[in-house]
Amino acid sequence: MSALKSPDAAVVDDAADRDGGVLSRAYRALSVGIVSVVLLIAFEATAVGTAMPVAARELDGVALYAFAFSGYFTTSLFGMVLAGQWSDRKGPLGALTTGIAAFAAGLVVAGTAQGMWVFILGRAIQGFGGGLVIVALYVVVGRAYPERLRPAIMAAFAAGWVVPSIVGPLASGAVTEHLGWRWVFLGIPVLVVFPLALALPQIRRRAAGPVAGTEGSGSFDRRRIRLALAISLGAGLLQYAAQDLRWFSLLPGLAGAALLVPAVLGLLPRGTYRAARGLPSVVLLRGVAAGSFIAADSFVPLMLVTQRGLSPTLAGFSLAAGGGTWALGSWVQSRPRVEPYRERLMTVGMVLVAAAIVTAPSVLVQAVPVWIVAVAWGFGCFGMGLVIASASVLLLQLSAPEEAGANSAALQISDALSNVVLLAATGAAFAALGGGSTTATTADATHPAAFAAVFLPMAGVALVGAWVTTRLRER
Repeated sequence: MSALKSPDAAVVDDAADRDGGVLSRAYRALSVGIVSVVLLIAFEATAVGTAMPVAARELDGVALYAFAFSGYFTTSLFGMVLAGQWSDRKGPLGALTTGIAAFAAGLVVAGTAQGMWVFILGRAIQGFGGGLVIVALYVVVGRAYPERLRPAIMAAFAAGWVVPSIVGPLASGAVTEHLGWRWVFLGIPVLVVFPLALALPQIRRRAAGPVAGTEGSGSFDRRRIRLALAISLGAGLLQYAAQDLRWFSLLPGLAGAALLVPAVLGLLPRGTYRAARGLPSVVLLRGVAAGSFIAADSFVPLMLVTQRGLSPTLAGFSLAAGGGTWALGSWVQSRPRVEPYRERLMTVGMVLVAAAIVTAPSVLVQAVPVWIVAVAWGFGCFGMGLVIASASVLLLQLSAPEEAGANSAALQISDALSNVVLLAATGAAFAALGGGSTTATTADATHPAAFAAVFLPMAGVALVGAWVTTRLRER
């Protein structure tokens, strides 16, 4: 993979590569800088859920509440594709700086909004920036770090989510209560300056410019850009249809599917939908793992509140340990001695995910102690740590230098799109079986079957992921 660097940089860094890890003198500034960017994005992602209900009420936009989330995800899909094109043809530096600028601008727009539609616009700008940033960071890892250090930096990315997942909601709640919800959005842009100052000089030195041999291909692939627009619009229509179960919602749902299916087939590696061996299965696994787990995870606090009478704070704390076990799983996969067993570890990880998801609804039986969910989710998050970080490592191993951006974008699209589709499907099933009356906090508000309709199918999807892990390497 040394072709990812310029010849001069490769000569200078060879000795440094042998001397230390991601925090050695050669990589310290870059590692701290890019992990800090991930940390800030993670904090915003975990904190915004606490401030969002207050913002929606103050802006008189509770009816548009879901669009504040879907607006972020749909524009991020377009940003991911654009970042892959940009990074492969011109290097990741431009995509990364533009993405951070857009992310910060979206925070400012949302934080100063006087109406709900302006707030949603800010979230959409954030999503576009976030899509650019996450793909550009993957390309930076592929270009700036030797192959032996990539598992460690991916583990550091996962660890960057641990503190925000625990502290983020609490800090956001305190800021919202004492300073106002706007400061949850307005406080982050200023903090981005420090990691940028650390990372940008190193990125410019190690990862700037196109890959050698692709200097003449600087124009974007217009077909992929059109497909990116189609996938974003299709995902938005599909989410809108899933939020409104009236019969005429079928029209936007069908239109969304008509846009989505050909766009997905055009943007993901050929053979992804049938789990072809190698790169297509790596991309598919990322979506299957993330989609099944996040869809289930979204309903765990609601189940604990409505079925077992926990407070929202206690329900949230029941999942807090998962951040630590997720980071532990990512650390385990980064150890050099486990490299020959990476695929087996990923199989174990998906089995743990499936077991956690199928165990969670056992608390619908009143005799089952609530702490079972916390234990099960800790094991499930450990499995996710093994799978998600390993998928990123395998993707970079299987990608040619000039395709790292496009393939990283495909990995993130699989992740985000699976979240959109499976959340829409589980949300529709949940509402159809009596989950629409969950504003109350009593066990009578929602029929337990509504929760079973979420968790049991997602456990099945996770088991499909366990099978996909057997197809990650070509014969």
